[in-house]
Amino acid sequence: MRLLVLTVVCVALMVVDARFDTLKPVRSQLGLALTPFYWLADLPVRAWNTATQQLTSTSELMAENERLKAEALLMQRRLQKLAMLTEQNVRLRELLNSAALVDDRVLVAELIGLDPNPFTHRLLIDKGEKDGVFLGQPVLDASGLMGQVVEVMPYAARVLLITDVTHSIPVQVNRNGLRAIAVGTGDPDYLELRHVADTADIKEGDLLVSSGLGQRFPSGYPVAQVKEVVRDSGQPFAIVRATPTAMLNRSRYLLLVFSDARSPEERSAAAAQAEVEAEAGRREGGGGDQPAPAPEASPAAAAAEPDEEGAQQ
Repeated sequence: MRLLVLTVVCVALMVVDARFDTLKPVRSQLGLALTPFYWLADLPVRAWNTATQQLTSTSELMAENERLKAEALLMQRRLQKLAMLTEQNVRLRELLNSAALVDDRVLVAELIGLDPNPFTHRLLIDKGEKDGVFLGQPVLDASGLMGQVVEVMPYAARVLLITDVTHSIPVQVNRNGLRAIAVGTGDPDYLELRHVADTADIKEGDLLVSSGLGQRFPSGYPVAQVKEVVRDSGQPFAIVRATPTAMLNRSRYLLLVFSDARSPEERSAAAAQAEVEAEAGRREGGGGDQPAPAPEASPAAAAAEPDEEGAQQ
């Protein structure tokens, strides 16, 4: 019965509210009174949405931060690579400039290894017998003479540096032509000149170049610069120390010089053969215009020369 009465009252209120404006102030006051309850009822939903949004934003920010860190690392790696390529380009340009100043045929090689023995100054390069490398071949860098090839493999070779204790090279002072022998000391920063007279005209700052004696190293290549000259009136020889001009500890690209690939006998024989071939070419060229006199003139000249030699003897 009570439920029925309440139902009738609710229906009546709904009809009155729909048909008339009598209950509008009441409804407005009730809405104002119930607003805090609405806010409290919606608070869990809003808190959940805010927390979810913050967690999502934090995850996105963390992911973006990780991505930016990875991109920064990649850019740093590229920058380091660019710096290395720039330095490599500079070194190659210096090497090309030095190659242009060398009259002999050269081959560019790259350093690929070092001898682990601290008492041996040797390098491993990426050119070998297949590239025409031979024993005793001079090796340069952009600044001067580095050493010579002491071991040849099919695709690699070992280079003995001029600072090795077993290495020596004939040099001369570029200023006055004074000759000496530069010997390795085992120290990559110094060479010593042996048997230099105490009265010899040599001083600090003099440039030492290869003299070409011994037919191993071509003449004129920078070897070292005199760093110290110690003279003792009681000793027959002065102590002369020099600093190599080549960057022995820093050069990565080297020049292999092919000027002395042949022995002196082979070069003399080749020069004689070239002269004979040139003379034959000149005779053939002259024989086309005057075929008859050319064959007769050669035997006569050949016969005349022995007669003149016999008369002189």
